[in-house]
Amino acid sequence: MNSNPQIETVAASVDSHAKEPSQYTIAANQNVPPESTFPDDTHDYTSAERGFIGTLNADGQVVSTRQYNAKIEGPPAVWNLGHYSFLTPPTPTLAAPATVNPSLWRQAKINMNNGLFKVTSRTYVYNGQQVTRSIYQVRAFDLSNMTIVETNTGIIVIDPLVSRQTAAAALNLYTTLVNSSMPVKAVIYTHSHIDHYGGVLGVVNPQDVGNGEGQVPILAPDGFLDHAISENAFAGNAMGRRAGYMYGIFLLKNTLGEVDCGLGKALSTGDSGLIAPTQDIKQNLDEREIDGVKIVFQLAQDTEAPSEMLFHFPQFKALCAAEDMTHNLHNVYSIRGSQVRDAMAWWKVINDAIQLFANDTDVIFAQHHWPIWRDDSDIVGYLKKQRDLYKYLLDQSLRMLNHGHTMIELAERMILPESLASKWYNRGYYGTVNHDTKAIYQRYLGWYDANPAHLHSLPPVESSVKFVEYMGGARSVLDRAKKDYQLGQYRWVAEVVNQVIFADPNSNNQNPTGLTLEAKQLQADALEQMGYQAESGPWRNAYLMGASELRHGKSPFLAQTAPLSASVVNAMTLENYFDYMGLRFNAPEAEAASLTDATINWIVTPPVIGNSSSSSTEYYSMEFMDYTLPYTSYDSLADLPPSPPAINVTIGRDALNSLAISGNPKLEFDALVKDGKVQVQGDKDKVMAILALLDMFPANFNIVTP
Repeated sequence: MNSNPQIETVAASVDSHAKEPSQYTIAANQNVPPESTFPDDTHDYTSAERGFIGTLNADGQVVSTRQYNAKIEGPPAVWNLGHYSFLTPPTPTLAAPATVNPSLWRQAKINMNNGLFKVTSRTYVYNGQQVTRSIYQVRAFDLSNMTIVETNTGIIVIDPLVSRQTAAAALNLYTTLVNSSMPVKAVIYTHSHIDHYGGVLGVVNPQDVGNGEGQVPILAPDGFLDHAISENAFAGNAMGRRAGYMYGIFLLKNTLGEVDCGLGKALSTGDSGLIAPTQDIKQNLDEREIDGVKIVFQLAQDTEAPSEMLFHFPQFKALCAAEDMTHNLHNVYSIRGSQVRDAMAWWKVINDAIQLFANDTDVIFAQHHWPIWRDDSDIVGYLKKQRDLYKYLLDQSLRMLNHGHTMIELAERMILPESLASKWYNRGYYGTVNHDTKAIYQRYLGWYDANPAHLHSLPPVESSVKFVEYMGGARSVLDRAKKDYQLGQYRWVAEVVNQVIFADPNSNNQNPTGLTLEAKQLQADALEQMGYQAESGPWRNAYLMGASELRHGKSPFLAQTAPLSASVVNAMTLENYFDYMGLRFNAPEAEAASLTDATINWIVTPPVIGNSSSSSTEYYSMEFMDYTLPYTSYDSLADLPPSPPAINVTIGRDALNSLAISGNPKLEFDALVKDGKVQVQGDKDKVMAILALLDMFPANFNIVTP
């Protein structure tokens, strides 16, 4: 995934400490049903290759024959499928090693199919001439797919990947192989996750975006911007660190490390950005026409994302399933951290899609994995099995919780019926039956299981100290845990040894000694075996990342801080901006400093550059009181509150944005005032004192140590 030699060197040293699979791991993986026991066991292999046109070879050149070492170069490269050469050729005969769950191995092989693929075509008369226009996908250039729909005179780009570099390379691949110079006529975001919009700057210039003549509109489901900002800004730092575990960012790509992410091969590591949508799809079954292409939008809010939509192309007889119907059980909750999704809404959206579009659909394509075509598959059967997958988990979770089973109890009891579990596209390569079931419990009953002993539990460190003390000390715990490890009881070993690690305040030292080192090594060994057995790509990656950090500490290439990108800040509304400012404000430090109340009136003029939610001056009054920063929007300067003596700050949106990405917003603000780019009427020092208390978040916080 990342060809930075330094990162590869670190990963190689990590890999050298990996252990062989135990007899219990070997037995567990041998018990996974082989491919041949499933109906249509090889069908997905041919479907994933169907429509292949070409890809990139090792030198970054487009070729017309199948290649499995596609690489997009950059300084350094942000995507390199060559690292997964151990998965080629991706055929059923390439047997799984003992260190990889055979079911995940199968998915990992199929996800190697990469390049430009034709999904479907239509032929019609345009301007007196017969023309053929097609739908294409670029797959395995990132975690997600980029879809390209040809219009009368241009193209629609759907979901421009994670990174600017991979999106640009995907568009270039289409342009080169199809010999097309047709311009981008529109961009569509299917939903509010970064792998579906982050590369937008690679396919369109912000200056060209808009709703006017000759401009490129960006369409998205209602609420997209708020949810994209909420996820990738408000909780983005924590999610980013956790995503490193989920996607195995620093794991070596081999049979002892990261093999696949289930939903796709991996995340690219390039530059991500955001351009705000110019058109929101607010009504279900909204019908639009873009340069001759008709689209019917089906809102799918609160399914795989809080803001999501599917859409049908009646002229192509094609249904874009976004990320609601893919070739795996998806996440009702993502282990990187996310809002719990609504399984009730999810199955109903799929059911509605069956009623609305199935009879007029010859191909279903999603923004991950490969399509399903009517001429060789049961489209309706696929949709119904995916629908029933989420409904089964929902209904049976609710049934069991109403019997009084707790979140963990019902997750252990949940087993899919054979009619659902025997379909490859229902397997837990990304989401799992276990953690999706827990998510449903959480959505309906929350984190508390009603046992008062769990209502106000001790924090992890304090709890671990007492547990280890009651167990007779660290030595006693480790001796017993080693015996359980030899019996293959890895889940328990990981849990109990974690208590020893968290009971030692020095366990986050990069070079521990004595019992702490012994505990870390034992927990790492247990997590590693669990990773080898996991069918879910994210579970495998999380276990192996945990083992890696226990053995070697955090990667030296992990950023110290993770400020927002300029494009994300540019796309924020002012409400988004001030919300983000509020969550960064360190209230305990302000209280300790006895910072007094104040009112700051922000007069924000439109940006000179970039894409913004507003083209006129905006007026906000911010009250600093009770060590919070509540704000109110006003219509004009005259409406802003004059008292108590308010501080008026006149600032351009560009300058305001620079404060959000600055490592020292106090000094940045002072410099802007001195340069005449900001005018302050009132107590400038009070504004600077507030800005000085905006936290910079650590991107490398501890996870497996306290």
